[in-house]
Amino acid sequence: MLYSGSGGNSVFIRAGENAILIDAGKSARALCNALCSIGESIDGIDAIFITHEHSDHVSALEVLAKKKDIPIHITEVSAKRFDTDPKAVIHQRLQRHDVHFSVEVGNICVTSFRTPHDSRMSVGYRVELADGEGQLVLGLATDIGYVSEEIKENLLGCDAVIIESNHDRDMLMTGPYPRELKQRVASKRGHLSNAECAELATELAQNGTRAFMLAHLSEENNEPELAFDEVSRAVSGTGAAVFVARPDSPVEFVTEVKAYDEREIYNPWNA
Repeated sequence: MLYSGSGGNSVFIRAGENAILIDAGKSARALCNALCSIGESIDGIDAIFITHEHSDHVSALEVLAKKKDIPIHITEVSAKRFDTDPKAVIHQRLQRHDVHFSVEVGNICVTSFRTPHDSRMSVGYRVELADGEGQLVLGLATDIGYVSEEIKENLLGCDAVIIESNHDRDMLMTGPYPRELKQRVASKRGHLSNAECAELATELAQNGTRAFMLAHLSEENNEPELAFDEVSRAVSGTGAAVFVARPDSPVEFVTEVKAYDEREIYNPWNA
């Protein structure tokens, strides 16, 4: 997880010789610096997959498109954000898809599924990874107002899951946001709370998920310790590890996920 939050989101995934990004928020410079900090480079990225068109998920794309010939996979509906300037270089990079699509990038197979959010269109991804050491299935669902059956169907059976744990409901309701914004965040097209995330994590852990990355935490309406504690309690005894994404620096997630046991529950914010 390169970084995650309202200021920008991006996930780096490698399987053997192949590497992809899911989302490209912040600036192109910040994205390239984050990759460099983990020993990677934008030159090694084979494809970029976009969940939806909000700025915190796409703000680096136009500069990247001018500098690098990397295919950008995005739903047709979300891609309309960039149609205001049909001559822009980014149009040469966009690979437009229906809401449900599947793309193979070498050892990586990425399959989309619909997610509920207040954007033109929003998707999550089920990512199947293969390299010389075996196979791994990673699920990603952030910016989700509630856990739909489609989300659950696509995350069940994943070895590892990146899931939104956006807000503590009490902090949201007593916090500084205006009432309309509080209602939007808590709505079925808003963001997932810690409690809702913990409920989903429990079911996923009982069905084999061995690691969770809590993502898109609100800086105003959440604390990493609150999110970590609630989800950790929920999956206690299942053997699942819990990680918390940072808003401004990478957190390593999947390293031999299947080897984790219940003694190895980490909060990287306190590491």
